[in-house]
Amino acid sequence: MDQVRRKLRVDYAMKKGYRGRGVTIAVMDTGIVPHPDFDSRIVMFEDYTKGIKKMYDDNGHGTHVAGIIAGSGKMSHGVYQGIAPESRLFVQKVLDRKGNGNTGQMLSAIDEVIARRKQYNIRILNISVGMLPTADDMEKYRLMDAVEKAWTAGIVVVAAAGNNGPGKNSVTIPGQCKSIITVGSIDDHKGLSKGQKPGYSGRGPTDCCVVKPEILAPGTAIKSCSYRGNGYEAKSGTSMSAPIISGCIALLLEKYPEMTPAQVKLKLYERAVAIHEMERQQCWGVLYLNRLL
Repeated sequence: MDQVRRKLRVDYAMKKGYRGRGVTIAVMDTGIVPHPDFDSRIVMFEDYTKGIKKMYDDNGHGTHVAGIIAGSGKMSHGVYQGIAPESRLFVQKVLDRKGNGNTGQMLSAIDEVIARRKQYNIRILNISVGMLPTADDMEKYRLMDAVEKAWTAGIVVVAAAGNNGPGKNSVTIPGQCKSIITVGSIDDHKGLSKGQKPGYSGRGPTDCCVVKPEILAPGTAIKSCSYRGNGYEAKSGTSMSAPIISGCIALLLEKYPEMTPAQVKLKLYERAVAIHEMERQQCWGVLYLNRLL
């Protein structure tokens, strides 16, 4: 995360005093553990898989994603600090220990985010989850409709592009939804972990000829909070890229709290920068916080 912050020029935001204060991000994933880097900023935990009340993460994916967004870096003396280290987390466990879930649980979780958005000032919903290509078409449409509903309700939905690239139209659901912000990995061709293929990041265009993903961010070998205690671990995938952008948007919304999701997306479009590394993918570009803010 220290390298990610340098690449995105997060220090600019920190020097200006933007740390995600007052912004809550909903994280739909495998859960979370009370890692010291989250302090007391987890405002809600809800388990849709087993109904357990106590915070837990039996997979590690959700804790890692949450650390990218909001980890304070306390246990690493700031080295693995997240993008928005004073933002709050509304955590929903919709995936089991194997990373599997069902559409009904995800739909219930999205409804809850919408219902609680004013109570907790939930401005962003991070979905580092994607449906398999073999999923039922009706389930795909239901999930797409649900994220559209959240977007219309005033929540900026950020979804991972999925790891089924590099073929065309390989972005997973709900990342194909035209309204939301979909994030791919810009470094999916180097430093890969075992079992990952070069060019793993999902690519568009979609069936409707919509450019997806819109934004690229680092996604390979990102070190963030581990669910095994007080430490850190590295993970790769567009699941790591999406929370980087969610954290950037939290800083943007701290500065401009009245922005609507559509205004946020327009701002990203206007401020995205095309760089050499993104030639493999059609997208708007990458974000630098000095430009975004």
